[in-house]
Amino acid sequence: MIRPKVRAGMTLTAVIGTLVVLSTGTAGAADPTKAPGGNFDLGIWQLQEPVGSPGSPTTISSARLQGASGFQDSYFYTDTRDGAMTFWAPEKGVTTPNSNYARSELREMNRSGSAANWSLSGSHKLSATLRVVSVTSNVCVGQIHLGTGGTSTKPLVELYYHSNGDIVLGTENSPSGGQTAHTVGHVAIGKTWTYSIAVSGGNTVDLTVNGSTTHYSIPSSFFPYKQYFKAGSYNQSSSDSTTKGARVAFYGLTVAHS
Repeated sequence: MIRPKVRAGMTLTAVIGTLVVLSTGTAGAADPTKAPGGNFDLGIWQLQEPVGSPGSPTTISSARLQGASGFQDSYFYTDTRDGAMTFWAPEKGVTTPNSNYARSELREMNRSGSAANWSLSGSHKLSATLRVVSVTSNVCVGQIHLGTGGTSTKPLVELYYHSNGDIVLGTENSPSGGQTAHTVGHVAIGKTWTYSIAVSGGNTVDLTVNGSTTHYSIPSSFFPYKQYFKAGSYNQSSSDSTTKGARVAFYGLTVAHS
């Protein structure tokens, strides 16, 4: 089990060494006339959508996502009111073989186009500014997911937003499964909030929600695995409805490794 070491009110310190920022939103207000790739650097992301063949959702490469005229559709688009990069995942949709839930979600990639797959050593950080526009039950808005190193397809951690406004971190107990839930904040539906999910020292996950940081020890059983980040709308409920689901709007998204 990953056990929290809570230090409420603290924020993450700057990483030491060479900081490489891999993906950011624009510094100013987003342009609502542009595709998400015109407001966000999507050069290290691949998009998975809730359509395609059963067990094989459609993926959109970073090359197609980039630029002001880059890819967008009804599941991934710029909100024309405020420029937010918006993800829609209905309760009915195509899923991966290891999940019962549909998603419109970014998967971290390398600039070369290969799949990101980084070691727990060093410093790694995913940061976001977002709001959950609508959700039926709960939605995962950020993850550290296991890459190569074993047979597990589990996430290391998942950050959920619940329909009652609770923000909950799920920490995986071991690569074989079992998740522990930690309530880490509360934000009303539709309100903007921030998070960062970071790995420091190779054995600790640091979670910051609206400036308050908690720390979680990583069990040694995860050490053989490499990792990658995910962000978007990974809906956590399913039904035959294509109108119910989770819609999440991002105003900032940053990945940094050092």
